[in-house]
Amino acid sequence: MSAEALLDEARRELRRVTPAELEHLENALLVDIRPRHNRAAEGEIPGSVAVERIVLEWRLDPNGDHRIPGFDADTTVVVLCNEGYASSLAARDLQRVGLPHATDLVGGFRAYAAAGLPVRPGASEAVT
Repeated sequence: MSAEALLDEARRELRRVTPAELEHLENALLVDIRPRHNRAAEGEIPGSVAVERIVLEWRLDPNGDHRIPGFDADTTVVVLCNEGYASSLAARDLQRVGLPHATDLVGGFRAYAAAGLPVRPGASEAVT
């Protein structure tokens, strides 16, 4: 299966969120999986939590011993990357570990920033 086919398959399982919709979501956990250098150069979305992609499933398994605080299986988790590709695959994986409302941000951080929505200086420490 090609990468494009994997992406299409993952997106069929998601109700993706646009930057405009993100602004109105309440009680959602926003997870930034971008590398530190991208967050440092471009900024971060206020309220987002940076989580290294390599530990994402462990830190967001709602029943896991290594999970971060502040969410449960009913929480809407919105994953974002640079442009909304890797985040679709990551959100699909989070659904598989017990977060049925996991999704991603259409167009990623760059679409959010281009829409003129609030950005804070980046490079916060990521959860590892």
